[in-house]
Amino acid sequence: MSNRYSDSVYRSIKRREREVIQAMIKDLKSSKDKRYLFRDKHAVTDIKDMLNYSADNYGDLPLFMQKYSPKEPFQKVTYSQARDDVNALGTAMMALGLQDRHIGLIGKNSIEWGESYLAIAGGVGVVVPLDRELNESELHQLTIKGELEAVITVNDKYYQKFKNIKAAGDTSLKYIINADMDDDEDKKEGLLSWWHLREIGRKKVMQGDRSYIDAQIINTDLAAIIFTSGTTGVSKGVMLSTRNLILDAMLCQTMMEAKPKDICFSILPMHHAYECTGTFLDCVYSGATIAFCRGLKYIRKDIEEVKPTIMLSVPVIIENFYNKILKAIREKGGEKNFNRFLLMNREARRFKLKLPKAVTKDIVALFGGNLHTLISGGAAIDGTILDFFCNVGFRAIQGYGLTECSPIVALNPVKRKFMKNNSAGHLLPFTECKILNPDDNGIGEICFRGPTIMMGYYKDSENTAAVLDSEGWFHTGDIGFLDKDNYVFITGRKKNVIIAPNGKNVFPEELEGYLLALPFVLECMVWDGEGDTTTEFDGIHATVRLDPEELEAKLGKGYTKEQAEELLEAEVDKINSDLPRFKRIAHLIVRDREFEKTTTAKIKRFVEDNKRA
Repeated sequence: MSNRYSDSVYRSIKRREREVIQAMIKDLKSSKDKRYLFRDKHAVTDIKDMLNYSADNYGDLPLFMQKYSPKEPFQKVTYSQARDDVNALGTAMMALGLQDRHIGLIGKNSIEWGESYLAIAGGVGVVVPLDRELNESELHQLTIKGELEAVITVNDKYYQKFKNIKAAGDTSLKYIINADMDDDEDKKEGLLSWWHLREIGRKKVMQGDRSYIDAQIINTDLAAIIFTSGTTGVSKGVMLSTRNLILDAMLCQTMMEAKPKDICFSILPMHHAYECTGTFLDCVYSGATIAFCRGLKYIRKDIEEVKPTIMLSVPVIIENFYNKILKAIREKGGEKNFNRFLLMNREARRFKLKLPKAVTKDIVALFGGNLHTLISGGAAIDGTILDFFCNVGFRAIQGYGLTECSPIVALNPVKRKFMKNNSAGHLLPFTECKILNPDDNGIGEICFRGPTIMMGYYKDSENTAAVLDSEGWFHTGDIGFLDKDNYVFITGRKKNVIIAPNGKNVFPEELEGYLLALPFVLECMVWDGEGDTTTEFDGIHATVRLDPEELEAKLGKGYTKEQAEELLEAEVDKINSDLPRFKRIAHLIVRDREFEKTTTAKIKRFVEDNKRA
């Protein structure tokens, strides 16, 4: 990113970058694939260019909404103000000598997090978003592995952890910039206030300092390192270029579209590529607003106040809304009539007729009253749940992404006739997919190639070579197939596959889908019990967590644990009766405790405790 080119050469490089993206937009407009619904895109060359375009065109509209106090309304920061803030922060960081350096970023979703990301990736150096659920030891390892010279902490608890990490003296960490204090703690020790630093930068800009504003950005250069989940000893640093990020933000909006005045509700942690690109960068590109939820326990209150129009989430949150809606309908004794209405509504839509909204008004109000698009990602969701929300009146879709793909590679179009919500989504423009070593059903390992595929893993040529071949294909490790319309279907995960005694493959995700279809199964994990010394049973095991409310509705108040287990076993017997012998669940384990999960609410499969009661 450093200014390594003369002005004339740099202008030529940027002109060529813009021409390449403009050519892609031209090709997109002439594509015969009708699933690319929204083709009128504008070309941006990098993160700074993206922010500048939106600030120039939507300057008075809010980019950020955040609630700092329960008694105060959500505060807004406009695009113009955000650009000024980012320029100020970036200028101050340049003055610290952080140009081209690796800078960590950790903390809750917030204006401070967003402006820091834009400043770092928009001209200072390489942004390294860090998982806020990691402990101090894990963060210490990533500080070394990511070669961090500075870290921005949005909350005090992370600031204290990084002070300890810096004091250990075995890292390259020079600065800890904390957004939870107004004044610097110790300038000599590099313990700085984010707010104070930004004001220093603002003064420098007013005095004519253009070191950040004019910083050269080549969009094929490294912009972000995102560490994959897992223990830090095996986590890999995914290297994404500026071009990877801006193209993913642009191309995923060909099948759904955020517009200026849309409000996107941000629930998931922004250190994940899914939320960072799918909500944050998409908003910056489109001129929409990102409103930060204060936390899962505040979802309902914040939705009511924000009244979002777009919400990107994970299955567990959407399923929670779905289950609560069905429970409320059942308690009112209206399930049969409601299902009849949904059927009528679906048929009416086929003929472009509109039915009264009185039946669904309470559901619409649950999401704030203005929601039009609901997107699920991060894990598979039952397509019938999305169809339910579509029949209510939302555009409910799911997509597919991996960090190594920036992350989104497939998405269902929001137009109803193009939705295949039993699939992971339709390929994004300019993205190729092939199925490696397909079986008789066309099922094999899913591989992608295209402009959003990562540069590789940071200083890890061995792992890079294992997934990124010489022809540019990224081997996902996911198993599935591609249909004739270029929709991706995922049947399982390569590393999760259970090899049955007859040599056949069993995908635990398939069996989990059958279990989760039972209304009283809250969550579950299917695993291979063959050779497990902690159990006397061989074969396929399932650890299951049951829903007490659903059990009460089914068995009545005062039901016993034995009755619940008998009900579960009877239903699993029915499931098994329709399965070939090698796929059948041999042993059930019922647990009352929460499963250990990732920060995107996915059950950790290889944690031994998740297999136990």
